[in-house]
Amino acid sequence: MNMRRFAFLAALGATTIYALNHTIAKVIMPNYIGAFGLVLLRVIGATILFWIASLFMKSERIEFSDYPRLFIASVFGMCVNMLAFIKGLSLSTPINGAVIVTLTPLFVLIISAILIKEKITFTKFGGIILGFSGAVTLIAYGNSFTLNAPNIPLGNTLMVCNALSFGTYLVISKPLVKKYKTITLMKWMFPIGILFNLPFTFNEFILVDWVNLPFHAIWRMSFVVICTTFLAYLFNMFALQHLEATTISSFTYFQPIIAIGYASITGNDELDWIKFISCLMVFSGVYLVTQKKKS
Repeated sequence: MNMRRFAFLAALGATTIYALNHTIAKVIMPNYIGAFGLVLLRVIGATILFWIASLFMKSERIEFSDYPRLFIASVFGMCVNMLAFIKGLSLSTPINGAVIVTLTPLFVLIISAILIKEKITFTKFGGIILGFSGAVTLIAYGNSFTLNAPNIPLGNTLMVCNALSFGTYLVISKPLVKKYKTITLMKWMFPIGILFNLPFTFNEFILVDWVNLPFHAIWRMSFVVICTTFLAYLFNMFALQHLEATTISSFTYFQPIIAIGYASITGNDELDWIKFISCLMVFSGVYLVTQKKKS
């Protein structure tokens, strides 16, 4: 099996983890840990895991000229992205989050057009409008499920910010992953993420009753750190070495399918007509955006 096929499997693995995470992370907030406290747990845990992993590979030095890009990528990928997603998920529902995250390919296209002058065709522009319309519909009307979802419109808006930030992270990181090993980048990006996240997350982190956490909270926190952060970021970075950012972002299409099934089975969310129609609009918009012009 060639590296490109491995990259597709890695991207699929990452999006599957993210889809399950919508429900798994939702269950533990805010009863056992606050949203921002969970973000700090993620970046600290991932930092430890990536540094341990780096001990088993040859050391690699990052050139000084690449540090500005590294810092910017860390801000979007390990700070803004995580804060917006986790806080948004704590306020909204798993299915809403899974639908909104499919906006990522639209944002990747827009950011690519701005940074690397990728051309936006009339079809892609129509797809952007349709996709955003679906997201706006979900933000405005997708609030029928109220179990542990105190502010669905605000939560949905934050998750749109998450999709924008993650798309920016993918585009900015692309030149770095072509130049350095995944572990090398991650072992520096996540410590930078700790520094940027600390002022926003420390207060909630120290409020957690770590000694008396029940097992079902511990395994969910472990899943968020080991799978959603360490493995998913590792998979995405590996995939980014062999695939385009727009290709990787298109794997988010699978997230609603997996997330809807898991959230419905576990009773943590339900699919209604508003979510279904919004999902179709977003899917259709993303489909138009990712169509290549025939020669």
